[in-house]
Amino acid sequence: MSSWSRLLIATALAAIALPASARPSVAAAAAEPPAQFTANPRVGPGGTRFKDSPHFRIYGATNDAVADGAIAMLEAAYTCFVEDLGWRSPGLSFRNFESTNGPWNKLNVYQLDTLPGAAANTPTDLNLGLAWLNVVKTYMTEPSVVVHEFGHALTYAAGPPGWIDQTRTGAWWETTANFVADMYLTSSKCASARAKFNQKEGNTLIDFKKSISDSFQVIVDGTRDTGNYYQAWPFFVYLFNNLDNTTANIFPQVWTQYKKGSDETPLHVMERIIAPVKIQTVVARYWARMAFVDIGHPKAQAAFNNQRKNLNYANLDSQGSGRYRVKSARRPRYMGANITPLKGTGNIVANVTADRPFTATLAIKAANGAVRYVDMPGGNGQANVANGEEAMLVVVNTPANLILFDPFKLTAEANTGVDYQVQLTGATV
Repeated sequence: MSSWSRLLIATALAAIALPASARPSVAAAAAEPPAQFTANPRVGPGGTRFKDSPHFRIYGATNDAVADGAIAMLEAAYTCFVEDLGWRSPGLSFRNFESTNGPWNKLNVYQLDTLPGAAANTPTDLNLGLAWLNVVKTYMTEPSVVVHEFGHALTYAAGPPGWIDQTRTGAWWETTANFVADMYLTSSKCASARAKFNQKEGNTLIDFKKSISDSFQVIVDGTRDTGNYYQAWPFFVYLFNNLDNTTANIFPQVWTQYKKGSDETPLHVMERIIAPVKIQTVVARYWARMAFVDIGHPKAQAAFNNQRKNLNYANLDSQGSGRYRVKSARRPRYMGANITPLKGTGNIVANVTADRPFTATLAIKAANGAVRYVDMPGGNGQANVANGEEAMLVVVNTPANLILFDPFKLTAEANTGVDYQVQLTGATV
C-alpha cells in the first residue's frame, strides 16, 4: 500500500472517530482573488442539488438551514485562516503551488448519510490537486468536525513542497487539523472572522488525559487506540503563539519549507525555521509551559484548573532519602515529558541524572497565576518557593539529534524512554 493510500485511509477511518503569522513569500505577489470562486463539480462525486457561497459549494444538505449553517462556519474559517492569517487558499490547486493567481475553485462539501468509522473525511483529486470534504449529516454544522476537515484541506493546499505523500508526516495531519479546529473555536485570532458570520466562540478540544497524563508518549504518536496524534495539537498552539520569541512563522512555513520528497519529519522543518535555536530547546520549554498550561490559551488553562485533580502525575517511585526514580512505563519517550508536582516551600533543590540526553526545568506558579521557569543545566537547579506558590518538575527527552520516525510505526529508537533519577532537597513528590 502506498504512503498516499495509507494517509487517505488514516484520514477517512480515523479522522474524526465517532464517539471517540506571517504570509508566505509567494502570497506577497498574488493577484487579488475573485469575490466569487468558480464551482468545479468534477471535484468529488458532484450532484444536482447544492447551495453556493463565495468559497464553498454544499452538496446534498438536509435543508437550507443546514447548508446555511455549514456555509457560515466554513466562510468564517476561510476568513480567519486564509484572509486574515494568509495561509494558502484550498481553492488553489496543490499541483500548481507556485501560482497564487488561480484558477480559484470552490471547495466542495458533500453531506453523506453515513461514513464507516468516521464522522467526516477529506479525499483529494490527485490530478486536479483539489480536496473535498465528506461529512455525515449529523455533523454538518459541528465545527470540531467540519473545521477539522477544513484543516486537512489547508494542509493539502499548502502544496509541494509540502506534506503530501510523505509517510513521516501522516499522523501530523490530524494534529494540525485539530489545532485548526480548536483555534477556530477559541482563539482571539479568529474572533473577528467568527463575528463577521455570527459564529459563537466554542469550547476547547483539549484532552488532558493525553496531553498531560500521558505526556511521556512520543510527542506525536500514531499508535492505534493508544496514540496521541489527535490530542498533541497544544504543541502547535505554543509554536503559533511564539511566547518565547523563538517560533515566529511556524505556520504556514512548516508546510512550505518542507523539503520536497525528503520524507523528513515536521520537527526537522521546524528546526530549520527557528535556527539557530534548537528544536529540542523549544520542545523542552513547551513541556515546561504545559505544567500549568501557560501556552497562551485561556480556555485550555481554565479547563486545566478545573480538571487537574483528576490527572495522572504518578511518574516517580520513591527510593528513600529524597531520591526518586522514574517508573519504567512512564519514562519520557522521544520528545515526550514527565510533569511532576512537588510538595514543599522555601529553598528547593533538584538534581536529575539520566542514561540519555534530557532537559529539566522547574515551573513555579505564583499565587496570582504568573508562572516562572527555572532552567536546570546539567539537570541541576534550585528555586525559592514562597507560601502560596507551587512547583512542578518537568523532565523532557531531548536527544542530541533529531530522528526520522513514522508515528504510525514507532521504532525502539523513538519509543525508548529516558531512565532518570531525581534527588530532591526541601521538597517531596
